[in-house]
Amino acid sequence: MPTFHQLVDPLGGSLALAALLAALPLILLFIMLGVFRTKAWKAAVASLVLSIVLAATVWRMPLDQTLSATAEGAFYGFFPILWILINALWVYRLTTETRWFEVLGATIRSISNDHRILTILIAFCFGALLEALAGFGAPVAITSAMLMAAGMKPLKSAAVSLLANTAPVAFGAMGSPVIALSGVTGIPLATISAMAGRQTPFLALIVPLLLVFIVDGRRGVRQTWPAAVLGGTVFAIVQFLTSNFFTVELTDVLASIVAIAAVLLLLRVWTPTAATPGAGDATAVVREAEAIAVSTEAMGARTRVGTAGEGGRATGTGGSTGSSVAAEGEEGAPARPSPREIWMAIAPYLVIIAVFSFSQIPAVKAWLTDTGGFSFRWPWLDVVGTNGKPVPSQTMRFDHLKATGTLLLISGLITLALYRIPFRSGVRIYGQTLAMLRWTILTVCSVLALSFVMNLSGETGTLGVALASAGGIFALLSPVLGWIGVALTGSDTSSNSLFGQLQVTAASHAGLSPVLMAATNSSAGVLGKMLSLQNLAVAAAAVGIDGLESTLFRRLLGWSIGLLVVLTVLVLLQTSVLAWMVP
Repeated sequence: MPTFHQLVDPLGGSLALAALLAALPLILLFIMLGVFRTKAWKAAVASLVLSIVLAATVWRMPLDQTLSATAEGAFYGFFPILWILINALWVYRLTTETRWFEVLGATIRSISNDHRILTILIAFCFGALLEALAGFGAPVAITSAMLMAAGMKPLKSAAVSLLANTAPVAFGAMGSPVIALSGVTGIPLATISAMAGRQTPFLALIVPLLLVFIVDGRRGVRQTWPAAVLGGTVFAIVQFLTSNFFTVELTDVLASIVAIAAVLLLLRVWTPTAATPGAGDATAVVREAEAIAVSTEAMGARTRVGTAGEGGRATGTGGSTGSSVAAEGEEGAPARPSPREIWMAIAPYLVIIAVFSFSQIPAVKAWLTDTGGFSFRWPWLDVVGTNGKPVPSQTMRFDHLKATGTLLLISGLITLALYRIPFRSGVRIYGQTLAMLRWTILTVCSVLALSFVMNLSGETGTLGVALASAGGIFALLSPVLGWIGVALTGSDTSSNSLFGQLQVTAASHAGLSPVLMAATNSSAGVLGKMLSLQNLAVAAAAVGIDGLESTLFRRLLGWSIGLLVVLTVLVLLQTSVLAWMVP
């Protein structure tokens, strides 16, 4: 097959116009979601088709290689990304088949009956721990489900879980994003880690306050700011210290655990002056889930409403139905389940933490990598970049044993045995999970196919070079580039692999610090994750509101842009008066 050489300026002398054409699939995607409120899978497929047409006609990529790039992206969308979501959601649905789902809700509410406090503890702190251990879509899927178990409405649960999944992302999945960034740029890992650790902690200071504001507005911030400030500050300090002076792999693990401990200790001596309805919202949650199920035909929402009722009927202690737990919460703080019930209710999450922690033991990790993975060249692709070297994304790494989704599958099998659920029932629930995610699967595969087509055809490179040619004002555009990268790929690791070297090259030409601009790609990228279509689809599927991804997108767009502006100001200051912060 003939080698395809990527073109930076396919129009020959009009880089700006070429960049505009390269951005059209992204513009179409955002307009269909944000303006026309199109279903996510339709927007993804339409943008993918446009990118294929542009790749074949404007960037002159052979059609067979364009289609092969599409297939490669779809494959990557399923493994590892959807492989994570499917198994994470399966673990969650296993809990809804037993009474332990209701016990989990009662346990969470026994810590605090205040949704604002639970948002800080679950979405921000525990979500950061899950991001550290698993990454990708697992934190959003699991924390949004836990917030629903505590009585929060589906749409709000999804929104706060997505917004919370920002500050820890740069060091998520045991430091994968910054490790990848170091690999593609050649900058020492310790230097990159230190620089990112001098940017993302500022986000950690802000995000908990924003979460409380989303849950309960200004009143919520006024009444619960001590918990939000303490959780964010402790997380930020530990994240900075660990990333700069300890080890990148454990940055978010330590930050999240210490933050959880700090907030729990605070709750021993302080409570908010007034609480938002906690368990008392359970009936409203059921009504909303039922309405969503009818309007969107989301089988997952119908199943969750039904299984919640079954779990309540099976409950031997703490009430006979979910509504009785709600009624108890309306009268005051719900009764705390027995220690054994608490351990059983949180067992799936403890199993997940244990399995992922065990997989990170150096000897185990090496064994999983050596015996459970292999690399291969994707067929019918021969693409050479503008640097004269083969584009790295043509080589796929298939780590079927140490993959996050596989570890979640193992956790699910352990949960199956722990809860004494018949294996046949587990298989049935798995099949229901796949059916529930059918449109999410199409959405994610289409978006990743779009990403690979744009990357391999040269569309992404053209867009990046056009931004880099801005010269001295590149410091303003660098965060936007990272933000776009994660919004497109859904992964800070992928965005760093895509734009990391470009950031370094552009910074050198513009007289800026390559270390600063490279780290900015990762730190700003985390703010685009809440808008990426695959993460929106993950959140919507997890709470049973399939089809409402555009609603989530509109709710989060302003917060994402606002935080991007804050980080951009910080980056500009770090190029001048705060230049001493750059290692």
